[in-house]
Amino acid sequence: MSVPVSAAQPDAVRRKVEAWLAENDPADAIALTARPDWPADPVLSVNGTRVRVVPCPTPLAARAALHDRADGERLVLLTELTDSELGDGLLAHLSKQTIRKIDPWDLVRQMFGGVKDLDPTLVRAGRWVANALSDHAPPDGWPAPPGAVLTRDHALRSLTAELLDLPAAELDDSGLLQWSTDASKQLRFTTLPDVVAEGVTAYLTGIAGRVAIPIMAAVRAGHGVDVIPLGLLAGLLWPTDGRAGQVEAAVGRTRLEPRFGGLTLTRDQAEALHEAAEAWVYRTVEAGDDGRAEAMRMLRRAETIATEIGITGLLGASTVLPSGFVQRLRAFADAVRLAVPAAGPAVPAAIARAQSALATVEAHRAAEPRRVETARMAVRLLRWLGTAEDPAPATLLDALHRQVRQDGWVDRARLDVFAGDPDPQVGEAYRLLHRAVDARRSRHDQQFASLLAAATGAETEPGALLRVEDVLDRVIQPIIDQGRRVLLLVMDGMSVAAATELAESVTRSGAWVELTPNGGPRTGVLAALPTVTEVSRCSLLSGRIAVGAQQAELKAFQQRYPTGRLLHKAALRAGAGSALDPEVLAALDDSSVLVVAAVVNTIDDALDRSDPGTTVWGEDTITAVGDLLTSAGDRVVVVVSDHGHVVDRGPEAVVLPSTSNENRWRPATEPAGDAEVTVTGSRVALAGGTVVLPWREEMRYGPRKAGYHGGATPAETVIPLLVLTAGDDSAVPGWAGAPVSSPDWWREPLPETPEAPAQPVSGARRRPRRPVEHQPEGLFDLMPAASTAAPAAATEPTPAAPDLVTALLASPRYAQRRDPRMPLADERVAALLRTLLGSGDRATLDTLAARAAIPAHRINGTLTALRRLLQVEGYPVLTVDPDGRTVHLNRALLIEQFELEPR
Repeated sequence: MSVPVSAAQPDAVRRKVEAWLAENDPADAIALTARPDWPADPVLSVNGTRVRVVPCPTPLAARAALHDRADGERLVLLTELTDSELGDGLLAHLSKQTIRKIDPWDLVRQMFGGVKDLDPTLVRAGRWVANALSDHAPPDGWPAPPGAVLTRDHALRSLTAELLDLPAAELDDSGLLQWSTDASKQLRFTTLPDVVAEGVTAYLTGIAGRVAIPIMAAVRAGHGVDVIPLGLLAGLLWPTDGRAGQVEAAVGRTRLEPRFGGLTLTRDQAEALHEAAEAWVYRTVEAGDDGRAEAMRMLRRAETIATEIGITGLLGASTVLPSGFVQRLRAFADAVRLAVPAAGPAVPAAIARAQSALATVEAHRAAEPRRVETARMAVRLLRWLGTAEDPAPATLLDALHRQVRQDGWVDRARLDVFAGDPDPQVGEAYRLLHRAVDARRSRHDQQFASLLAAATGAETEPGALLRVEDVLDRVIQPIIDQGRRVLLLVMDGMSVAAATELAESVTRSGAWVELTPNGGPRTGVLAALPTVTEVSRCSLLSGRIAVGAQQAELKAFQQRYPTGRLLHKAALRAGAGSALDPEVLAALDDSSVLVVAAVVNTIDDALDRSDPGTTVWGEDTITAVGDLLTSAGDRVVVVVSDHGHVVDRGPEAVVLPSTSNENRWRPATEPAGDAEVTVTGSRVALAGGTVVLPWREEMRYGPRKAGYHGGATPAETVIPLLVLTAGDDSAVPGWAGAPVSSPDWWREPLPETPEAPAQPVSGARRRPRRPVEHQPEGLFDLMPAASTAAPAAATEPTPAAPDLVTALLASPRYAQRRDPRMPLADERVAALLRTLLGSGDRATLDTLAARAAIPAHRINGTLTALRRLLQVEGYPVLTVDPDGRTVHLNRALLIEQFELEPR
């Protein structure tokens, strides 16, 4: 009795017939052991030969098939009979005089170019491999193996690539993730028998890693196109750090299982899928606008799935999902709200918690740069509020310097916070912060206005105070007297806050060095009153208090500098293809033209018809500055303005009646109110020498604009002064390389304390100023996280820090390594190292320069010398983080290399 066998597969029969015909066997028929069942077309054409397939359940059927065979036709008899049951008479007409078996591995050899040997591990993989190779052979055949042996990897890689319609070289985790985005390519895999699908998955796991299991499970469950969104969520559902949300994560895991066909992912599989999905997002974003759009689609889909399975509360742990960024920003806003003082200075512990929350915001890879910058400004303002308020300034000069060295930086930060955030919860925190900052700044504004009125009315000699009408005599002329030519840039309307941005932009590359009086802090200039262009700019260019428009300025300037050139906006403009008018370039190049003065109206123009509060003022936004500096040659560049400005306060504005249509000053026809001050004296050039000026920023008299000037606030009255040279910090006698200009609270975080531990966003792992460049969808800053994060919070100095530095300076190896030709002063080495040791072994370049009293432009060179001094046998004791501005000290290596024993 015959043994039951399986049905013959059409492809397998065809391959067997091809092999039979290749043998040049003269027999007319071949009998194959198979179930006598043939659902396909009985007539095959194999290499030009007509072949008929005949099911033969009995010897009689076989005999009939042989009898009815047409001339030139070959037969394939499918039968379950044995040789003895078929009989010698029929066997004599068959190939090899026997019933032959369909050996799938013989077919495999044939399909791979007739290889002689098979890898034993391939055969042990199972018959399913041979059947699948036969059933799914591509029209052009399988690629021949590189050697005489068909290896398991070559066979399975070829099969898997064919079934997934994916190049063999892309059978890795990234290739599978990309494959999952194409639903059409997944269809074939979803229809495979379980044994084949499981075998292919097992092979993929071996070459692509554990990520293959959840990917292929999701594909078979019909959720393949959601693999990347599911992967982005997987990292939130298998928390490893004991953070909050464990119950929510457990529920989410259960609800996610059906999308993987019931597969319960292991922690390792979930982690692998999550890492691969995030890596896909990063790669795709870098592919350009189309990639960004595709990545954003996946991110939004992940958020939709999160809503469907009820885990939106965990999204703050994601470093890429936009909702995670919003959650982190809201958590930061909560920290800001708690840190805003009701009265008195802000509490350091609360500020430190806000700094910690900011770090989680900065770590988010989908963080919107302008919103992160606003958050940074909020923390800076908190640190400022945490400083003790100094006594009221005794002189107008003291008040002016407070604006240049402290409050101007406050103004820069609060412009961002005032502009706010689109999220109402975050915006409310910023509103509270801005109110607290305004309360303190208003006291300063009132103090300044009182001193301004008193000094102006007293007609006192200026002394060290630099007035706008003195700039030509006290700044420009001494430079000329030293044989240097000058480029005077008059930035109409530039406030101290705007000047801090412009200075950073101009000096960032190192091509221009800022100078300050005797290398000390920046100083400023006092505007003429009222602080309007026709008064203060004309006074600047005349060298005396004067009133007038461009013609008056030109006449006065020409009288003062007969060979000089004064260029207004129209004179700077050039024709097509040129950034500057040829006459401007000629004047800058002419050695006989001692002073070229250029009026740049970009900021003042913005007060009328733009948005000065949300613009970052730099060479990108004031292009004329960059063009003029490029052509300045060896000229000393002096940058001033004629007055500053305040921005419109929107619904917070207070409009007062006035007989004039001026926005920020009025004639003294009525007494000054509570928020006003009466100013009289020879420096008041309008209204007969007596005017009423508001000292509160939100007040105005005239029509609404984007910004205003004319009043008595230091933001309007204090003029920034920047002196720049092309790398020569000894160009101007009495001036030297400027120190770091920003105050400590601007750049240095408060130390973490036990009372203020890091507060991660719930479930987190651990301006709105318009950027010049367009940020599509606000999606990603794909630089490494360290490039955007704030410097690490400083820690309290350790008791060993001073002893360690002392031991280093006294060590024999240190003495050996000192360069006798260009020694780095011991006191400077000590200051730098003590700063690092006292700040958790990390500090920014600005902090190092400020603490060690090094001019800002020399800190890079000094750091290079220090690294060379401390780098024994090539081991780096000092390194710079990828952000390019944070220095890290390897304390243990320092001790080891110099054989120090901290006490």
